[in-house]
Amino acid sequence: MPETPPASVTVNGRSYRWMSRPVVVVCVDGCEPDYITQAIEAGVAPYLRKMCDAGASLLGDCVVPSFTNPNNLSIVTGAPPAVHGICGNFFYDRERGEEVMMNDARYLRAGTILAAFSQAGAKVAVVTAKDKLRTLLGSGMKGICFSAEKADQATLAEQGIERVLEFVGKPLPSVYSADLSEFVFAAGVALLKRDRPDLMYLSTTDYVQHKHAPGTADANAFYAMMSRYFEELDALGAIVAVTADHGMSAKTDAAGRPQIIYLQDWFDRELGAGKARVILPITDPYVVHHGALGSFATCYLPAGADSAALCASLARVPGIEAVLTRSEAAARFELPPDRLGDLVILSEKLMVLGTTTSRHDLSALEVPLRSHGGVSEQKVPLLFNRPLHGIDAGRRLRNFDIVDLALNHCG
Repeated sequence: MPETPPASVTVNGRSYRWMSRPVVVVCVDGCEPDYITQAIEAGVAPYLRKMCDAGASLLGDCVVPSFTNPNNLSIVTGAPPAVHGICGNFFYDRERGEEVMMNDARYLRAGTILAAFSQAGAKVAVVTAKDKLRTLLGSGMKGICFSAEKADQATLAEQGIERVLEFVGKPLPSVYSADLSEFVFAAGVALLKRDRPDLMYLSTTDYVQHKHAPGTADANAFYAMMSRYFEELDALGAIVAVTADHGMSAKTDAAGRPQIIYLQDWFDRELGAGKARVILPITDPYVVHHGALGSFATCYLPAGADSAALCASLARVPGIEAVLTRSEAAARFELPPDRLGDLVILSEKLMVLGTTTSRHDLSALEVPLRSHGGVSEQKVPLLFNRPLHGIDAGRRLRNFDIVDLALNHCG
């Protein structure tokens, strides 16, 4: 920390007070608010109850599409995707003419709060579960930034830390496990003990939430684990601020069968095979637990297609919640229009959107399908271990307000 730190740092038009004590911001991937409620009611997460009673517990809205990348980047920039540019995990890059992962920092159009504080002299650390987020979260940042997934590969030159497994005292976790998220929390506690960062960002994986509904034994055990780590962070003197990138919903019928609308098949029937291009922004390398099926999709239409007629026709398909033009979707959800297709499609809460029946392998699904992406997964928790002060009662809260609340209103 500089000898005389600035009173505040301004990022993307918002001012953030300098930390008076360590601040730990946590993004719990896929944290439908009911997970917290059920764990507290079951009596397995006493510190979560303490946070609700003695700190602050609110609800906010995440960014739509309710996927990992756009929401994590909204949280660390304090702004919607229209500002930072990351509007999915996966998109069609018009300039390159190909479908690509949106995990390269060159797609980021705004600086992060993490980078700004580190450049002003603050000690900043980031631990993310999956490596797909690491380069985006660490863009422009000085400090420690590594993933649990590839903790064994971290170097001083690239991640600002080495010998992570020895430091954390845990083996390298499987990417498809609750252990991946626990490694994030264990690393956060170890960093707070050794380095005492001024600002730390911890981001988990939604492996558990994709497999287990709120109140189930496995879900409660996962939240009990988090409750213990939050208590440790508190005992070390940190302000702990918790939110989520999105909620999570069952996407099945009453018998537990997946409910899927295959959009590429639909457009192929309407316009001819391969004329339209359907993009599923949920797509990432980790598809075992959701089969690349989510509740938000975008479609690129061929020249001359009657978009109004297609919107009207598709909107009548059972399970479709909304069909929007590019400009409508950009305005409603604060998205960058140049990174959307001609149409944006959202499905209802119990439905997901796919491309074609042949492209989605559901054989790895061991439990009924649970996923996210739509408006139905927009509500997320905003949980703090200290009371909040000075918040406008009429303010619409967003998950990307979490750093503002922690630095400007908490304690």
